[in-house]
Amino acid sequence: MKFKSLVKATLATTSVLVLGACGNSASNSQKETKADIQTEVKEETKITFWHALNGKLEETLTKLTEEFMAKNPNVKIELQNQSSYKDLQAKINSTLTSPKDLPTITQAYPGWLWNAADQDQLVDLKPYLENSTIGIKDDAAIRSELLKGAQINGVQYGIPFNKSTEVLFYNADILKEYGVKVPTTLDELKEAAKTIYEKSNHQVVGAGFDSLNNYYATGIVNKGVQFNKELDITGKESKEVVSYYADGIKEGYFRTAGSDKYLSGPFANKQIAMYVGSTAGESFVAKGAKEAGYEYGVAPRPEKINIQQGTDIYMFQSASEEQRTAAYLFLKFLASPESQLTWAQATGYIPVVSKVLESAEYKNSNSKVPAAIAEGKKELFSIPVIENADSAYSEITKIQEKVYSDVNGSSVDKVLEASKAEFQSVWNQ
Repeated sequence: MKFKSLVKATLATTSVLVLGACGNSASNSQKETKADIQTEVKEETKITFWHALNGKLEETLTKLTEEFMAKNPNVKIELQNQSSYKDLQAKINSTLTSPKDLPTITQAYPGWLWNAADQDQLVDLKPYLENSTIGIKDDAAIRSELLKGAQINGVQYGIPFNKSTEVLFYNADILKEYGVKVPTTLDELKEAAKTIYEKSNHQVVGAGFDSLNNYYATGIVNKGVQFNKELDITGKESKEVVSYYADGIKEGYFRTAGSDKYLSGPFANKQIAMYVGSTAGESFVAKGAKEAGYEYGVAPRPEKINIQQGTDIYMFQSASEEQRTAAYLFLKFLASPESQLTWAQATGYIPVVSKVLESAEYKNSNSKVPAAIAEGKKELFSIPVIENADSAYSEITKIQEKVYSDVNGSSVDKVLEASKAEFQSVWNQ
């Protein structure tokens, strides 16, 4: 299968609901039509929803869920928090062999569910989205590039929910103290980080990147290299990307999240001045800055091309017809303009509806993300939804961890050369 090309769209693009590419490969068990799906929930129906949202994110999801149930008294939704994305993915994988134990719906990246789709375990949502009674109308259209990102093998199995991109979070007080301007390129980020580290007498690390696989994939894409099975991790561009971060870690002005898991913790404690992370991290950044008494800022990611990420929500075939309709109505509610405005303002996630993205309510909200996104207007790309891409994406994190944990020992070239065969085997497993 060919690698999916870069998604060339800006976050401000006005999109319409385009589903024509979906559905020709659905299984016999998925041949619902617009006419024969249920369009209302007449009896009490319970659905379960696996997710991995915490803090303000979980609070907002709970609030929206309660609002939906108040409007739809026949539907009872049980939210089941699986702690983290890693744990959620592991539970999905371990439960796929026992369909009766799967939830009605789950948060997931499409790559996680490649095998589930291949084994006809997911529900094609196209008939629901296009239904004349309960489908999504043009005035509430989900952005087409995000819908496409929730397809697996051309079938619309997912509905976009918590979508994000990356931005640069910075401690405005620290930058002002050391006379540093907000960086707009990687070269400027490097110099700003060095200045802060040196002027603080090595007490404050200049910068870092929250996600190692995002850092690597975004880095090589900006150098014109695609993340697919033809990728040579020992190539010139790959070595440049890894060396940029490794050099900074070795000299002290860069750091990784490490055991902290996310850089929002060290950022809150003023141990690091800037970091590149998901827009969805803003609620944690804002909370930390408020408690520590400093001003934080949000700026565009300092590279031309940025990543499109975040999970979608998928439905399993084990759900009854009543559960499918109830679950779809809930997904439609979560993707509605009203819910997406609430969700975006509270969490930092990007609205999946163009109408909200372009609204004054969103642009003028308390969040600092909208202004940074409007300023950045970057070209977006996404990790391809092809076989073994998700495993390869995880593997590139492990390879970088080997490099960055041994910057004073093995060279970047040596670690990448030693890891090349294993990386290729992951793609070809």
